[in-house]
Amino acid sequence: MQLILLQKVTNLGNLGDKVNVKPGYGRNFLVPQGKAVPATATNLAEFEARRAEYEAKAKSQLDGAEGRKAKLEGVEITVYANAATEGKLYGSVTPRDIAEALTKAGHPVEKSEVIMGEGPIRRTGEYDVLLHLHADVEITVKVTVAPEAA
Repeated sequence: MQLILLQKVTNLGNLGDKVNVKPGYGRNFLVPQGKAVPATATNLAEFEARRAEYEAKAKSQLDGAEGRKAKLEGVEITVYANAATEGKLYGSVTPRDIAEALTKAGHPVEKSEVIMGEGPIRRTGEYDVLLHLHADVEITVKVTVAPEAA
């Protein structure tokens, strides 16, 4: 399936690129999310006519992500979880918990922006968690998992 990208997509291409993707990825993710349109002659002509508008939108999204990165620089949060005395959690700390803690601390972050490559946190301690704010903007935030007070 051939598509025209309307914004930069990580590991795929930049704004305006014509890419070949599997039909399911294009039909179920890229097109509904507004990240791409089918590469027809009509869509190609419309894209070229509105290229400046798309580039301005991409620039504003990148600037917004850079601003959020600057605000998140050096941020440390503590997440309290129910834990055994030896430090093992009775559950886990997930991206949702981290996003909620950051939002509560005054740094609005979506759950989908929190990247936990090794899966949920299952022990107390300090962890570095990656936040993927934009295709080009990432930052690491220190998360401390502490046991809840009994």
